[in-house]
Amino acid sequence: MKRFVLAAIAAVALGGAAYADTIKVGVIGPFSGPFALQGKNFKAGIDAYMAVNGKKVGNDEVEVIYRDVPQADPAQSKALAQELVVKEKVQYLAGFYFTPDAMAVTPILKQANVPMVIFNAATSAIVTKSPLVVRTSFTTWQTSTPIAKVAYDGGVKKVISVVSDYGPGVDAENAFKAGFEKQGGEVVQAIRMPLSTNDFSPIMQRIKDSGAQGVFAFLPSGPTTLGFVKAYNENGLKAGGIKLFAPGDLTQESDLPALGDAALGMQTTFHYAISHDSPENKAFVAAADKAIGNPAELTFPAVGAFDGMHVIYKMIEATGGKQDAQKAVDAVKGLSWVSPRGPVTIDAESRHITQNIYLREVAKGDDGKYYNKEIQTFEKQGDPGLAAAK
Repeated sequence: MKRFVLAAIAAVALGGAAYADTIKVGVIGPFSGPFALQGKNFKAGIDAYMAVNGKKVGNDEVEVIYRDVPQADPAQSKALAQELVVKEKVQYLAGFYFTPDAMAVTPILKQANVPMVIFNAATSAIVTKSPLVVRTSFTTWQTSTPIAKVAYDGGVKKVISVVSDYGPGVDAENAFKAGFEKQGGEVVQAIRMPLSTNDFSPIMQRIKDSGAQGVFAFLPSGPTTLGFVKAYNENGLKAGGIKLFAPGDLTQESDLPALGDAALGMQTTFHYAISHDSPENKAFVAAADKAIGNPAELTFPAVGAFDGMHVIYKMIEATGGKQDAQKAVDAVKGLSWVSPRGPVTIDAESRHITQNIYLREVAKGDDGKYYNKEIQTFEKQGDPGLAAAK
């Protein structure tokens, strides 16, 4: 069966979709299950981009085909990618909310002659697994390094680290530790939780017992982050003066109403906030709100997908619709544009996005709605984790 699939992939790569009038983009993500909101945001970002820029590149029509992986499942992700390449004859693969799902697909890209554009998965090492991977999201090294300086500058000298035990979590732990120790701080303990953890009370007790002045946390956005922040408040850590530091996954906008006043003042560092004040972002939010239907559900994976489609359109343009993965990727190395998040560049060497990282604070607007207010900018941040990944 494996030989048959590889042979079929090779056949597609050599012929099949080479000069298609319809360019197919296969998007893999969580469109059902506990992380369905993130997949919904992938689709909102894609729909918003196509609403603003049209569904054609030159004479070629762009068609997006979706495949559902409800939660991290590398085997299913790879099988669906193979199906998209062989049966649907897609010329581009995109999406990938979870790192293990993206990692599982990288081995087939070369023979399939298909680039991968990552809309979310945030482990630094993914781009090193294939020269045909481009990322338009962020990495946890990129978003977790600045918060270490924020914590130290705020007077916190001892921190306990708590992360989900998978690629991005390990990256976040290492990034914060490197940044915090560079400032002169100490990470007194590092806890890694199974990805499936949903009872955080024992973790909160370990944090209290550690004697740390603060906790650094990373979990994938969704039910887990909402549960963690609620447990932090309900177990008395906030009231006890133990400060919480995290990348912006923990305060995605769609969770803020559920967190309520308990989240006010919480600071995170991230690549995007829906409140970002720019004409590009206002146009994006208007289009994405319409695409998602319920503006309260709009959150950061939508901008990764929106910018991912921009990169794919540039790839299609550069190849004239022809299936040539390496030429497509080469065409976007060094590509710069103004994203809804601010100025961005696809780094020519790493194929990862360079972007501003913002310190945000949860605030309440005059309309009574909670939002992430940008209060500081760390400009043109690359990914310090790539050196560690090589």
